[in-house]
Amino acid sequence: MEFFYVLFYFRQTEGNSLIFKKDSMSKFSEHNFKGQKALIRVDFNVPLDKQTFAITDDNRMRATIPTIQKILKDGGSVILMSHLGRPKEGPEEKYSLKHLISHLSELLGGVTVKFADDCIGASATELSASLQPGEVLLLENLRFYKQEEKGDEAFAEKLSKLGDVWVNDAFGTAHRAHASTAVIAKFFAPENRFFGFVMEGEVTAAEQVMHKAEKPFVAIIGGAKVSDKILIIENLLERATDIIIGGGMAYTFFKAQGGHIGKSLCEEDRLDTAKDLLVKAAAKGVCIHLPSDSIIADNFAADANISTAPSNNIPDGWMGLDIGENASIEFANVIKRSKTILWNGPMGVFEMAKFQHGTKAVAVAIAEATQNGAFSLVGGGDSVAAVNQFGFADKVSYVSTGGGAMLEYFEGKVLPGIAAVKG
Repeated sequence: MEFFYVLFYFRQTEGNSLIFKKDSMSKFSEHNFKGQKALIRVDFNVPLDKQTFAITDDNRMRATIPTIQKILKDGGSVILMSHLGRPKEGPEEKYSLKHLISHLSELLGGVTVKFADDCIGASATELSASLQPGEVLLLENLRFYKQEEKGDEAFAEKLSKLGDVWVNDAFGTAHRAHASTAVIAKFFAPENRFFGFVMEGEVTAAEQVMHKAEKPFVAIIGGAKVSDKILIIENLLERATDIIIGGGMAYTFFKAQGGHIGKSLCEEDRLDTAKDLLVKAAAKGVCIHLPSDSIIADNFAADANISTAPSNNIPDGWMGLDIGENASIEFANVIKRSKTILWNGPMGVFEMAKFQHGTKAVAVAIAEATQNGAFSLVGGGDSVAAVNQFGFADKVSYVSTGGGAMLEYFEGKVLPGIAAVKG
């Protein structure tokens, strides 16, 4: 059963959130949380400085602020639960969510953020019970309990008793069947389960690409390994008109076709897989675009000597670290004529200045296509880092906050965190 319907949406000029216009209907935005305690699963798994515990990237926190503010504005109260890092044996100082309190208060415009030093103990129970409308409570790290990742029902039930309604706004963990992301749903009636604005935006954008894509539909797949992207490519063969393949994984395809790739990255055990994908694509009428030329280097280093070569004829001792000028132009032409664009993975080692041209060229082409009316979704940690680095995050239709979750969605998998809300 679908719980929200988006009739029209548009890209805001700042940030990475989809903004829903007044002529759209959303279960979350239409609900009045007055007098209710909303238990929200957020993704506050942010990087912290090892010495000072200062937040070094607050994008995940900023993303969920509109969800929190909507509930507070309605006259409800908010109980936030999240994980942080990968604690191994119970509580660890470096993984405590108490380090987020001050900055969270700032992001909320000075609202006092109360803190429970446990997520299910006496402090959590007492503080949530006394919480008043307009107040915010942050619970301690969920993963201080192993029951969280195990999806333990008893643990989920204890969490559920803290709130009147459950809001899942943590797309980054939507692919995990953890206690707070999925199992907890069974302790709330369907009408009391919601997606927050982050989840609504992510799910709407993903469904737009996978189920409502306007053709031509190009999927740009990059990264190091074919093995990481097999399932997503196979699933996209049922939907896309074009698939662009770049990054290190492209050289496995070239070697599978008998090309010479020097010492470029290659998965020898995936050569047959690469051949099979090319055969399947041809059978389905999907055009696979491989980079015709590459920027090559004599070493994997920022100061390496560089040259250019056809991607299927790279000299011994050299490796491809970026797509070449011809490939950049060819890929851009495919992108600019497309109506739907999915980008997952860079075209080269863009972290090094000498090998970022191809990835930037793709970003420029996507931005131009978007400006001309295409719907573009960027998902995956490296792709997101690239659009942010090159200043194009506000020039595409949507930038996903969930790398692993988005990847699994495009592989065709059912995400527990989404299914739990939809019922």
